[in-house]
Amino acid sequence: MINKSAPDIDVGIMKAGKIRFRLNGNFQLKSEGRMLHGDAQAEIIDGNISLQCGESLISSGEPLVLEPLQGDKTRFILRDVVIGIGFHWEQKEDQEFMGALKLISTEGELQAINAISVEDYLISVISSEMRGDSAPALLKAHTIISRSWLLAQIEKQDALSGSGESYEPEHRTEEEYIRWYDREDHELFHVCADDHCQRYQGTTRSYNPGVVKAVRETAGEVLAYGDRICDARYSKCCGGVVEEFQYCWEPVTHPYLRRVEDNPVSSGIHTGDLKVEANAADFIQAVPEAFCNTSDAALLSQVLNDYDQASSDFFRWELSYGQEELASLIREKSGMDFGAILDLVPVERGESGRLVRLRIIGSKRTLVVGKELEIRRWLSKTHLYSSAFVVRKEQVKNGVPGRFMFRGAGWGHGVGLCQIGAAVMASKGYSHTEILKHYFIDASIEKRYE
Repeated sequence: MINKSAPDIDVGIMKAGKIRFRLNGNFQLKSEGRMLHGDAQAEIIDGNISLQCGESLISSGEPLVLEPLQGDKTRFILRDVVIGIGFHWEQKEDQEFMGALKLISTEGELQAINAISVEDYLISVISSEMRGDSAPALLKAHTIISRSWLLAQIEKQDALSGSGESYEPEHRTEEEYIRWYDREDHELFHVCADDHCQRYQGTTRSYNPGVVKAVRETAGEVLAYGDRICDARYSKCCGGVVEEFQYCWEPVTHPYLRRVEDNPVSSGIHTGDLKVEANAADFIQAVPEAFCNTSDAALLSQVLNDYDQASSDFFRWELSYGQEELASLIREKSGMDFGAILDLVPVERGESGRLVRLRIIGSKRTLVVGKELEIRRWLSKTHLYSSAFVVRKEQVKNGVPGRFMFRGAGWGHGVGLCQIGAAVMASKGYSHTEILKHYFIDASIEKRYE
């Protein structure tokens, strides 16, 4: 069944003790019908939301909803929105949005939420994830998977809330700590605006004509497998082999999110079973042919925003830590004192060679950590590019290494569409349909609304 129009969604933009913003155009306070415009700020005072806008002062124990009254020309600007939270490009910027602004009190702070149509949301997402002048095939492919991911998450959220089942992304024992990060912790809105979900930066980077065209021409189209919308995923660079869903998130196998070698079918390149440690080590230390193995600056500039372009060595990368630096970092990120770090031992790898479980052996304690993002968090001030790495110990004295040398592959979790690989495919003349078929096994494109 095809619905007539796109659904509206709530996007969580920022959470802070005080939120400053500007209403460009007339907005109506839904609860009172009062008209507001101009500079404003909101904060929690005596348990209520206090909103000051010009001469108007509103205090409410309920959420405040500000709805635009002048259509597409009406915008609101949020000040000091943090983007890239926890990543090396973290920064603040003012961001402009269309649609309604909701202010909700939660845990003593304010949550700013943007209510907007799915299709308008997607125009911003595609522009925020990559440049609007990217190849049309790439923009269309990314639009379809971003729309699919969003609608699949909403379906998943509804199913979880309706079933009464608990969702447990953490497993902890004396010997092991396993944690994965998805988007199920969002209860006040459908998705957040940062990399935890999908980058969404309002109209700050949207309405590039190429992006608008890609979204409009694929309106309502999703990837589907059977009668379900695909939980379509994507990352910057798979490193040569696409990972499978269950190795990064909950232990559920999706038939369309399987291992893919990021090469033309005719290339005849086979990497072997990368769950086997020796094979993974050989693969990571090699530089195999792959769509995403590119240093084409012009092409990369189409896929990567300015802050992403600060990262250049992502297909294969290297990193080193001294003993004190690594021990201090693991202590800070884990909240546990391992003492001197004696070894980092692979326990389990996924289909792409990414580590799913890693044993950290210290002079004071030993623990297995997983899954891939938690490993990346513990071993970097922000995040390692990926968990597909091998470690070489150097300067070992009395069993204690003085330095650890990392050699890694790829950027991100590696599941689903490889953005850089897809960009290369588009530059070689592959259509958006061919790109999607390459990364999502046996999935089909279906239209769910006009």
